[in-house]
Amino acid sequence: MATREIIRMGHPQLREKSSELSIDEITSKEIQQFIEDLKETMAAYNGIGIAAPQVGVNKQLALIHVPTESERYPEAPVTELYVIFNPKITVLDETTQGFWEGCLSVPGLIGYVERPRKVKIDYLDTTATMQSIVVEDFHATVFQHELDHLFGKLYIDRITDSTKFSYTEEFNQFHNGEESMEE
Repeated sequence: MATREIIRMGHPQLREKSSELSIDEITSKEIQQFIEDLKETMAAYNGIGIAAPQVGVNKQLALIHVPTESERYPEAPVTELYVIFNPKITVLDETTQGFWEGCLSVPGLIGYVERPRKVKIDYLDTTATMQSIVVEDFHATVFQHELDHLFGKLYIDRITDSTKFSYTEEFNQFHNGEESMEE
């Protein structure tokens, strides 16, 4: 396993649409090792999600995991580890909800983003088996945030009120107590 370097906002690869993986690619030894690298990288950066483009690999692969003892998200509902290939997102509830989001590729900044509160994700798992999950509330935001990376989007693209975009330190100093979600 290896911790990969996270690329940051401004790097052109973060703005490219990632390519889908074939069944042979998903089940290959190389991709299975890459998944282990992504797990290690996500843990090293205390993230709850990571997408392949964030380490410079433009493939449709994202990991999401909110652990039991999350230092950054002690109140967040726990999730198992999701390894998601080639996702298709369907909005099930157009009602929006807002969270303050941060991102490993946009370090030191946080912004308020409103997203649909309930979505369905159809995807392939690590054995290239079709899976489907319905997520809502905080988890819906986490999944949409991570999967946006696979389509060349960053959370900053979804901020509708520029007065709700801040350095994390100032957010913590002046807006402490507001709901936040950082990758």
